Amino acid sequence: MKLKTHAEEAAEFIKDDARTHWHDDTLWHVRSNRDRSAQGIPEWETLRDTASATKDYVLSHIDELLEQFEANAKANGVEVLWAKDGKEHNQHVYRILQENKVKNIVKSKSILTEECGLNHYLEKKGYDVVDTDLGERIIQFAKQTPSHIVLPAIHLKKQDIGDIFHNHIGTKAGASDPNYLTEAARQHLRKKFVQANAAITGVNFGIAETGGFVVCTNEGNADMGTHLADVHIACMGIEKLIPRAADLGVFLRLLARSATGQSITNYSSHFHRPAEGKKLYIILVDNGRTDQLGREDFKNSLKCIRCGACMNTCPIYRRSGGHSYNYTVPGPIGSILSPGRDLKKYSSLPFASTLCGSCSDVCPVKINIHEQLYKWRQVIAENTDMDRSKKLSMKVAGMTFGKPVLYDLAGKVARTALKITPKSLVYSSINVWGRHRDLPEVPKESFKEWYKKNRKQ
Repeated sequence: MKLKTHAEEAAEFIKDDARTHWHDDTLWHVRSNRDRSAQGIPEWETLRDTASATKDYVLSHIDELLEQFEANAKANGVEVLWAKDGKEHNQHVYRILQENKVKNIVKSKSILTEECGLNHYLEKKGYDVVDTDLGERIIQFAKQTPSHIVLPAIHLKKQDIGDIFHNHIGTKAGASDPNYLTEAARQHLRKKFVQANAAITGVNFGIAETGGFVVCTNEGNADMGTHLADVHIACMGIEKLIPRAADLGVFLRLLARSATGQSITNYSSHFHRPAEGKKLYIILVDNGRTDQLGREDFKNSLKCIRCGACMNTCPIYRRSGGHSYNYTVPGPIGSILSPGRDLKKYSSLPFASTLCGSCSDVCPVKINIHEQLYKWRQVIAENTDMDRSKKLSMKVAGMTFGKPVLYDLAGKVARTALKITPKSLVYSSINVWGRHRDLPEVPKESFKEWYKKNRKQ
């Protein structure tokens, strides 16, 4: 089945006008929280510069740092495994579960395991994987994928969640009080934690210097799972490294403020070695990351610390929803990561942007997201079969913009035509842009004409 383009998926999302505005306003509120928090830190830009430079160092020394991390982790008693892709990652997890005779699994939020399709893989093997992050559990019940990397159920209202919980954990019909629903989820998950033999987590930061790693959560679910279970499997993308423990303070100050406006996540949990009588595994996953590292124009995308700030600020994401991207990581950052995985499949995503640059402005590690979006558009135009009408229109536009006389003439013709053409024709099906917005008032003259008349003044 052909994957729908972002525009086609977005068209479905915006059919519900009230929900679209609610989604837009909610995410802008999160963006505003980020701004207030950042403005309270005088050295905010210094932190961003430092984090960006640190990630530059990581990307240029990643082979050495990975070997250092592996050696130190092994010295701590951790079993380190390598996975070239999602398939190998999932096989490692399955083997560990089998070897340790695991029956019950709890999992905290991990974008990497979503990327690898771990839940579906294990379910096919007969396991019941329980996502313990509240948002992840909600969408797991709803049989959906996360629509945001930090706020996975942001597309659902409390009434939706009340209905989901009523159907799956027996809450009162019609209940939508957040406190009541949260307490119900807490009681439901507590039983799962107690029964679990294995806990699966992601990794926010791996520290090469120590071989330890850090998992950041707001709910403490990662801690609960790993402390109660005998087996802890940590799944980490190879780009999540930082060189030293001293670097961690910079990233922790940036991460939560960029994500939600908090000063720090409620839990920043450090793991170094397995507790006595328990086992700790870490799986280092490539899954296309070294390919992206080899793309000079796009390697900086690997600096991402998964804060979601670019999504919260993006006018396209806020008004089209995360599911319209059909990729594990939606929004601007996902639109520069996905074409590297499958250029044809995700060819519409770099065009789901106004190129306003707001994503780059809020990125805590200063990824030039909007510039990469523009460069991916060029790559896509050169390497995929674009629509003939689009190719022709771009050719005509290029010729027009390249000749001042022709450009001036086209402007005059367009201004005259818009004044005399009936509105029913201007806003016909041909004018896709005009379906949801009005054209600006037609000026009497171009700026160039106005300037010639008034420059002496």
